[in-house]
Amino acid sequence: MGWVWLGAAIMAEVAATLALRASDGFTRWWPSVVVVVGYGAAFFLLSQVLKTIGVGLAYATWAGLGTAGAAVGAWLLFGERFSGLAIAGIALIIVGVGVLNLAGTSHG
Repeated sequence: MGWVWLGAAIMAEVAATLALRASDGFTRWWPSVVVVVGYGAAFFLLSQVLKTIGVGLAYATWAGLGTAGAAVGAWLLFGERFSGLAIAGIALIIVGVGVLNLAGTSHG
């Protein structure tokens, strides 16, 4: 169940981060509400994840996939552009999270 909660925490964090961009410095009401609720939910869910998944693995997965998800979301929603090097960096984040997951499950 920890992995399900972790997926939800990542989605909440990505939604909050994208809403932070849309809030225009907290001058727009609804995106600002999404920021507060989304980050609150993300941290609550992450706290539940840590009951069953180690901190290193959970946080690396949360932060890495959250970063990649926010970057892809910014591209889709806000038209942000990325260089080939930036895309390679995002791919390396995802590969790194995968390696950490493999290393974490092989010892447990």
